[in-house]
Order: sequence, then structure tokens, then C-alpha cells
Amino acid sequence: MQQAERSTSDLTPVQTAAPSQPGLFYGWVVVACTFVILCVAYGIQFSFGVFMPEISKDTGWGRDALSLPYSLYVFVYSALGVVSGRLTDHWGPRIVITVGGCLLGIGVMLTSQAYALWHMYVFLGLIAASGMSAAYVPCNATVVRWFIEKRGLALGLTSSGASFGTFLFPPLAAALISAYGWRGAYFTLGVLAVTVITICAAFTVRDPEQMGLQPDGHPAAAPASPSTASTSSNEWTLAEAKRTIPFWLLNLIFTLTWLVVFMPMVHIVPFAVDLGVPQFRAAMTISVIGLAGSVGRLFIGTISDRFGRVATLGLCFLLQASGFLGFILSSGLMTLYPAAAIFGLSYGGVTALFPAIIGDFFGRLSVGAIAGFIFAVSGAPAAFGPLIAGYVYTVTGSYSFAFLFSAALNVIAFALLFLLKKPRR
Repeated sequence: MQQAERSTSDLTPVQTAAPSQPGLFYGWVVVACTFVILCVAYGIQFSFGVFMPEISKDTGWGRDALSLPYSLYVFVYSALGVVSGRLTDHWGPRIVITVGGCLLGIGVMLTSQAYALWHMYVFLGLIAASGMSAAYVPCNATVVRWFIEKRGLALGLTSSGASFGTFLFPPLAAALISAYGWRGAYFTLGVLAVTVITICAAFTVRDPEQMGLQPDGHPAAAPASPSTASTSSNEWTLAEAKRTIPFWLLNLIFTLTWLVVFMPMVHIVPFAVDLGVPQFRAAMTISVIGLAGSVGRLFIGTISDRFGRVATLGLCFLLQASGFLGFILSSGLMTLYPAAAIFGLSYGGVTALFPAIIGDFFGRLSVGAIAGFIFAVSGAPAAFGPLIAGYVYTVTGSYSFAFLFSAALNVIAFALLFLLKKPRR
């Protein structure tokens, strides 16, 4: 039923391509476009830390006050993943990502004109967050549909766009702020988001069957449609998936690891400054996380094709726990940067493996709805991670307990993987 409602937005004009047309498999075009979309979306998202001191200086709003709209932003964009995922299954990624890119860009442009704190809640926490919800889930759900044998590699390439944006955009934002002030810089990034995401979305197609192709570029022996696979034991609707233990176990596992994943993104720079690291080099810790995340998404996604998703995910959880422990033991740049690199490598790997595991466990039929639901349930609590770390720091004067708590949650998530089995009817 989900596949019966197809939008014509994904049936033009690329559908007319001949199945036997030689050359580059169109799935890699989809991968390239989704890479760029995630690069821009996440690059803007993780540049907020660069803007925060300038906004605070200009408006007088404290950094603690500015953290609350950002937490609302994280909660809303994660929670709305269930909506964007389901809409991607029904309408295809083109219209969903286009609308999302417009909302994200408009929200960022409006944020540049915020003159009251409540403006930040509306413009950033609601409008921009609603647009951001149409990035991660729709992009990755679409790539899952295009690949099976090379799913880990394809998703690694796609999701590495987010890490590359994390590496690229903070210095870009700093340069724009120096040239135009924080308002002009934010307005420029908003225009960039609308333009680039809209262009790239035009080239995304929901699945290879709409172009007469098969996943991974295999020749189509007969007209294919993903809906014909609905009777397969590996194709599940969201309603069917909810009746399985693995579905809820995945929700719990990803909740444990994602609850604390934004702690370093928000607090690692002040943590580094507390260690005596100069401000610029402290800010570069975020770039280290982003660069390592790009490597992690690509490398870990690729090796998961060979060694299995669950085993590779377990390795990521152990590495992430090691990264948090490394933060506790850090005394300067010589120890901080390696810990940040380990954290970034593992964080990137987890985000690349998440949609791959959903596709492996529940098939391609309703991957958007299923991934969106789990992303909403497990990702929304990430909004509270930075608040928890800030509270711990206020009470204890140190981030050590927060980092220890984060490492423990990843170890628990690793232990739960031993209970995780592929669902059967």
C-alpha cells in the first residue's frame, strides 16, 4: 500500500533512461547529490558554535540561553525524521528534500534577523529544524534503495558528506563573520542552503526501478518494482517491523549511543580551553572530529560490506567509548586531538551503519518510514546530551563524569548487540 502512492515528481525526466544504457550507474549520481546535500546541511548545523560567541556579544544573550534554542533544534529535526522518512517512501526524495532545503535556508536567513531571544526559538529551533529533518533520513533511505551488495560503501560515501561539512564550514563561517558580521554570514549560508540543496534534490530518484534498473547496477531482466518484493520475507512495513523484538532493540541501542553524541560537539571547545589550549586550536578540535568522521563513514561503511554490519557496529561502540575515556585522560593537544579523532571515526561509522542495518534487517520497501521512526525515537534524546554535560559541569566543575557516563552507555549498547538478530516472520 505504501508503494502504491507514487508522486510524479520522481518520474521525470530521468525515468526515460534506457535500462541498457552504458556508463556510470545512476545510483552513484544519487550518492554524489546526497553527499553534497548532507555536506551543506550538517556544515551549517555544526557551525553554530562559531556563531554563538558573536551572537552573544552582539545581543547580550548568554551562551546558556542560546544553548536552549539549539537543543530545541536538535530535538525537532530528529523527531520529525519519522515524518520525512514516511513522506520519502510515498512521494520520493526529490520533493521532500527540496521543501526541506527551502525551510532550512529560510530558517537560517530569518535567524540572521533575530532581535529577540524568542526569535531564535522560532527561526532556528522550529523552521530551520523542520528543514533539517529532510536531510539525513531521506538521503540515506534513498541510497539504501539503490544499493544492496555495495550498500556499506555507498552509505559511507553519502554520510561522509556530513563530516566533510563539519570540517569545511566552521572556518568558512568564521571567514564570513569576519567579512560581513554574524548576521550577514548567517544570511549568506541560508541562501547557499536553498540554492545548493534544491539543485541537488532535482537529481535524486527514489529507487532504481523507476529508471528500469536494478540495485547495484545489475541489468534488469524484467520490469521491476520494489512493491513486488512486499511478499518477500526480507521486506517489512513499519507496522510489521514494530511487532518484532529486533526493531525495539535497535531503538534502545541507538538511543544509548546517540543520547551523548552531541556532548563533544557542544562542549569540547570549552573543555579544551579549560586545559589551557588556545582558542583557535581548541576550535580546531571540531574540525578534527569532522575529518575523522569522514574517514570513519567511508572506511567503516566499506568494511561492513565484508565483515557484517552488527560486528562492525560493535567495533564502533567500543571505539566511541575509548574516545570518551580519552577525553577524560587528556591534558593537552597531544592527547586531546587523538581522542577527538577516535570519537569522530566511531561517530561517523555509527551514522553510516544505521541506515545500512535498517535496510539489511527490514528491506527496501519501507526503509524511509522505519529509519525515520527509529531516528526520531533514538535521535531526539540527543538534544538533552549537551544539557546533561552542562549541568554536570556546573555541579562538579568538570566534564569527567559526563564523559565517563557517555563511555558507559556505549559499552551497554555494545553488550546489547549480542542479543540482536535479524527478524524472521
